[in-house]
Order: sequence, then structure tokens, then C-alpha cells
Amino acid sequence: MKEDFLHYIWLYKKLDLANLKTTNGEVITILNFGQYTQLSGPDFFNAQLIIGNQKWAGNIEIHIKSSDWYVHNHEKDDNYNNVILHVVWDNDTPIFRKDNTEIPVLELKNYISKDDINKYQELISKKSWIFCENQIQNIPDFIFSNWQERLFFERLERKSKSIQILLEESENDWEAVLFCMLAKNFGLNTNGEMFLKVAKSITFPIIRKEALEVKYLEALFFGQADLFPTEVEDYYAKELKALYDYSMLKYKLLQPAIAPIQFFKHRPDNFPTIRLAQLAMIYHLQKNLFSKIIAAKSVQDIYQVFNSSVSDYWKTHYTFDKVSSKKEKTLSRSFIDLLIINTIIPIQFAYAASQGKENSEFLIDFLSNIPAEKNIIIEKFSTFGIKSNSAFQSQSLIQLKNEYCNNKKCLQCAVGLELLKK
Repeated sequence: MKEDFLHYIWLYKKLDLANLKTTNGEVITILNFGQYTQLSGPDFFNAQLIIGNQKWAGNIEIHIKSSDWYVHNHEKDDNYNNVILHVVWDNDTPIFRKDNTEIPVLELKNYISKDDINKYQELISKKSWIFCENQIQNIPDFIFSNWQERLFFERLERKSKSIQILLEESENDWEAVLFCMLAKNFGLNTNGEMFLKVAKSITFPIIRKEALEVKYLEALFFGQADLFPTEVEDYYAKELKALYDYSMLKYKLLQPAIAPIQFFKHRPDNFPTIRLAQLAMIYHLQKNLFSKIIAAKSVQDIYQVFNSSVSDYWKTHYTFDKVSSKKEKTLSRSFIDLLIINTIIPIQFAYAASQGKENSEFLIDFLSNIPAEKNIIIEKFSTFGIKSNSAFQSQSLIQLKNEYCNNKKCLQCAVGLELLKK
């Protein structure tokens, strides 16, 4: 039994809905199965149930065994405090919330037909992740390594298109382009687009002027991101809000229309407040950042440039109004690696191209000294014998999967062509 099968059962409502009961014998009526997010945190959000005579609204968590709750350390994660039903295959131990109330359990094995189980197993057994998954490991190293190099630069070409758009919008100000790209990547996948809009709403000459003190930049970033609390009680929030109000008048700023910045499902060190505080500190400390990026000759040079922390206030806070244990909150090596992959290398590639210079070997060597990313694509290729030992290799595999395998472009792929020859 696999957990993704239980997700399938819940998502497509493949269970005996008329007779559902908790393991304690209470009748369950499902009003809304919830939203399947496939992100960190509970498996289904905003479900609505009636258990016994009580109506509940909250989240659903699914496991093979109920004891997996403790195996995954959910009891230590506040994101799971709002779980209203624990859906399991085997209920082998009771699970309690932090207030010691027991979470109701639905044991699925009593409500799924064998026919549905057989159908699902047949479905997944016939599905291939990629067509050549059983042959790709037999491709000669020379052919595959050359293909990876081409894939890598195809991916850089794609990323360069967004850089060209930013260049046009900023009237060819490379510092402004770098700022926008860094802001987007500091926002990670969840808040990246909102951070980018914030960065684009502040012309870079303003950043240059306000970088004299880090709190001036924090005021701009938090204000444009609409991150000040509604009722300002915190002394530092009050100070930043006053500075922001003055800057709005001084520079005639307009707050961008963005979706609410997300904190949920982020670890505290990845909270948007901390990432913006780190970005502010970098631009306070590093003058002519673009020039330093272009001049970098090694990964260590980049690590040195981004070796910064946060202002004193954020060393003891993750959000406004709430004091926490003191922590420096420097940028981790793994986070800087992501900045190198998604911002620094594309910028270096695009800038060299704009100057009519060739830096292909330099970029390959650069990324060959950075560990490969960890994601489902890289893990899956690894199971087929294709290992990634560096970010150069992992970036090429991501390009292969997304642009060729997903689109069934086997006849345009060096792997597919080699297999056809044989």
C-alpha cells in the first residue's frame, strides 16, 4: 500500500461515502473534501465535515499508518494544529493535538473496494515517467555529456528572455535587472512573483539613495509588500512605517497590486520578512553589486559577496510584534547556491552575450562546483541510473524532462535518436 494511492482515493472520492464512520464509531458526512495542494503541510486544505453532530472546517492529513504522524514529527509542527480528520489505511495508534484532544480517524481499508485497488495498480503499472527510462542508462557517456551541455545552454537561453524584458523596462540598467531577479528568487516559489512586483515598483535610483541605512530599505520593502501589521504596536514597525510614509510622498511611490505575501508552509528562516530583511542588508552593504557579480571568478567569490546577516531587530524577530531567540540569520550556502543557479549564472550569461563575449566553459566550470539540486526530477532520473553530481548536470536534466520528455520530443533528443539508431 502506498500513500499516493490513498491521496487518489480521497481526491477522486473512491470510497463508500454513505457509511463512513470514525474508528470511534461516529458517523462522518463529507461536505467538502478540501483542496489538494501537493505542498508541505497537511495534504488537503479547507475541508468541511460533519462528525457525529459537530460540523468541522479544517485540514485533512493522510498516512498509511496513524503512527506516521509521529514518524514525520507533525506533533512539533503548528501547521498541523488544524487537522480535523486523520485518514489512514491502518489505525495503529491514537493521535493527539497539542491541547490533548484526540484527532478523529477514518480507516480507509474498510471503505475501498478491491476492484478500485486493482484498477489503480493496473493504471500505474502501465504509466511510464519517460519513454526511455529503461534504456537511457545505456547511452554512451560521450553522447550524453554533449547533450547535457546543449540542454544547459538551452535553459540559459530561456532564462535570458526574462532578463531581456527587464532590461527593456529598466532602460538597460543591469543593476536594476539584478535587483529584480534577486528579489524574485529571495521570494522562493511561493512569494517570488510578489517580490518581483515589489522590486519593479521601486526604481533602482531610489535603492541607491536609500541604501545609506538598512532601515530605509526595510521600510521600502516591507511597505511595498504590505507587510506592516494593521494595528502597529511594535516600536520598530512604527519607525519603519513612518519612514515608508515619508518615502511614498518623497518619491511618489504607488504600492503595487499583489496577492497577500505567504508565510504558511514556510520554515521561519524562510519567512518573507526575513528574506526581505536579508535582501535589504545586502544592498546596504554591497555597493555596485552587479560589477562584483560579473567580476566573480569562483563560487567562493559569490559566497563572500552574499556573506551577510540581518539588522539587529530581525536577529530577535521573525515577524513584527513577536520576540524570538537571537539568531544571526545569515544566508545559508544552500540558499546562495540557489541564487547562483537562478540569478547569478543567467545574469553572467546574458551580460556576456550582450558584450559579444563567450563564457560557456567558465559557466560550466562554475556550476560544476555547486551541488546538484534536490527535487523529484533529479531523484527520478537517479533511479534510472542517471546521477547528478553538480548543478550543471541537474539543470540540464530539468531542461531534458520539462522541454523534451514532457512534450514527447524524442526525435529532437540526442537520447531518442541514439536509441533509434540501435
